[in-house]
Amino acid sequence: MSYIIDRRLNAKKKSTVNRQRFLRRYRKHIKRAVEEAVNQRSIKEIEQGGQVTIPNRDISEPVFHHGDGGQRQRIFPGNKEYMEGDEFRRPQGGGGGGSGKGKASNQGEGLDEFTFNINQEEFLDFLFEGLELPYMVKKKLRDATQTETRRAGFTTSGSPEKLHIVRSLRAAHARRIALSGKDRRQVRELKKELWKLEDAPSNPENAKLRELLRAEIEALEKKIRKLPFIDDFDLKFTNLVRVPVPSSKAVMFCVMDVSGSMTQAIKDMAKRFFILLYLFLTRNYKQIEVVFIRHHTHAKEVDEEEFFYSRETGGTIVSSALTLSGDVIRDRYPAGDWNIYVAQASDGDNWDGDSDACRQILINKVLPHVQYYAYVEITTGPHQNLWLEYERVREAYPETFAMHQIEEASDIYPVFRKLFARKMEGAA
Repeated sequence: MSYIIDRRLNAKKKSTVNRQRFLRRYRKHIKRAVEEAVNQRSIKEIEQGGQVTIPNRDISEPVFHHGDGGQRQRIFPGNKEYMEGDEFRRPQGGGGGGSGKGKASNQGEGLDEFTFNINQEEFLDFLFEGLELPYMVKKKLRDATQTETRRAGFTTSGSPEKLHIVRSLRAAHARRIALSGKDRRQVRELKKELWKLEDAPSNPENAKLRELLRAEIEALEKKIRKLPFIDDFDLKFTNLVRVPVPSSKAVMFCVMDVSGSMTQAIKDMAKRFFILLYLFLTRNYKQIEVVFIRHHTHAKEVDEEEFFYSRETGGTIVSSALTLSGDVIRDRYPAGDWNIYVAQASDGDNWDGDSDACRQILINKVLPHVQYYAYVEITTGPHQNLWLEYERVREAYPETFAMHQIEEASDIYPVFRKLFARKMEGAA
């Protein structure tokens, strides 16, 4: 048996097959290293590939070797300086004459770490593995741009690769039967008459009739044999058509507090969370729209550049952002056609009396239309009224409303995974 290995995609002096095998074998360790790298990177570097380090102890493999003790003979390479029985002085300081800058020690042991590079594609694969938008369902066919190829019977024209051999032979057989049916019946009737004459007493008249019948039968059979085995009319081709299908159209609302109570460190953590979310959406979902909303005392819809890099600030009225989100959903994203998701980040600070209004807006204008609402509060202090009101919302909508607290940058990625972890089959 012969094997053909296609290595045309392999770079020079590299093996794609071996690399993929390595990534599969140490997936758990690489994934842990990627998660640690996310927490240490700046916002601009968060999506880049780069070096990943794995402790050597995690990639060691078992080997067979001789154990200690017993009697055995070993052969060592010789040298020009020493002979059997020679003695030499121990190096001063208890160690060798190496060039390292550290001091020698007579305790402890360890292994160097193993470092290798992964590209951006591989980095993001490990980063978002096992994540999905919860409860996404198929929506209506209205304005559907997604299509799929389906079989639609057979046609008499098409390209050669779509030729259906069985159907073509079946059509050819049916054609031959239809065109030769009358002649075959005549052949059967003539053969019956010939058999009767052959059983009858022999005489010149019967012999002449037999010859005529044989000639007529031969002419009919020759006519039947002239029918072509297969004709162009018999060819059948698989008919493939593109039909619109219900598409999982989705929209994600990114709502970020940029008020004066949000320090620069808190804003950076909120931006880091939303950058992770934006990378996750644009990478895993092609048919998705993203709506960016910033708010302080007033809320406004902005583009991606302004959302992440604008320096505008002010007071804090969270309800303005929720009201704007509800209006955009009503005007542009009917719940019957779209899977709607909302992610909100805030430090929990809000104008007195506005938190109750936020709860009412969520319950009446937003949550009845969305598939999932995720709220993250970035604070190290005690929770304020907004968190307490949102807890009441979570009690009323436990399946579609989730909330978590982030205290430091290292909490962002674990919280992100909790919010968008793949739900178990059968979950409501």
